[in-house]
Amino acid sequence: MRVPNRTHTARPWRIHELVPDFRLEDVWALPTPGGPHDFPRLVHNATSGAPEDGASAVGRVLWAVRWKLGALLGWDDEDRAPDRPTLRDRLPADLRNGPSGPGFEAKPFTPVYLLEDEFAAEIVNRTVHGIMHLGWVEDEDGVWRGEMGVYVKPNGRLGHAYMAAIRPFRYLFIYPPLMRQIERDWRAGDGDAGTPSPTATLAVGRGAA
Repeated sequence: MRVPNRTHTARPWRIHELVPDFRLEDVWALPTPGGPHDFPRLVHNATSGAPEDGASAVGRVLWAVRWKLGALLGWDDEDRAPDRPTLRDRLPADLRNGPSGPGFEAKPFTPVYLLEDEFAAEIVNRTVHGIMHLGWVEDEDGVWRGEMGVYVKPNGRLGHAYMAAIRPFRYLFIYPPLMRQIERDWRAGDGDAGTPSPTATLAVGRGAA
């Protein structure tokens, strides 16, 4: 379920100080009810599996087309020009010297920093510099759950055109099955928080995100 961006920006996340020049694309309440200490399980799930996991038939076709186009046109080549530093380059000393978080098994993200209730990972390529931010929040009923924020910084005209073109596909064919898969994985892992269950995650700039 989408939540207002202001809900995310009102929380005291460290990500805010790092991305003043990024656009907060959207924020999602994740179907991952739990307790105050379940955030490591969410991070473990999010870094496991491939982006196509749990996708609908249409979604799998979109992923396949995206991979082919990316390989053909070089969209997924990393762009680390001096004027487009990675988020890791921006970290203050306390975050830079802390844990970055687990690596991704089969997703085009690089972990940036990990706190007890916050995790950020990035992707930098020819179309966009994207940030996936995970937080662990408590609702009014005392139930904890994940919250995912997506930040983007399109890379030139290509990036702006790409993000505009894929926006309807994200909301129609990517996010609905993604949320269902996240919920299934979370339920499957109940009672065994130490066992990661593969799940899809948002792929900004690579794939249909």
